[in-house]
Amino acid sequence: MGATNPELETLFEGNKRVKNPLVPVGALITAGVLTAGLISFRMGNSHLGQLLMRARVIAQGGTVALMVGTAYYYGEKF
Repeated sequence: MGATNPELETLFEGNKRVKNPLVPVGALITAGVLTAGLISFRMGNSHLGQLLMRARVIAQGGTVALMVGTAYYYGEKF
């Protein structure tokens, strides 16, 4: 029980947010646009809801691109 796996230690190191601070921001933007889109659908404004869902896809794609780009830049393993 005293032995630790070095790969697990690097997986859970605390400085990952420092390396890529834009990913949480992108996730919050994605969640905000999703919430706004669902609210607009609920209120009956399907045109605005559809635009917001398209914006959510773009924000989500940008967040994933940031994650992949940062992993590539820092040489992280997937």
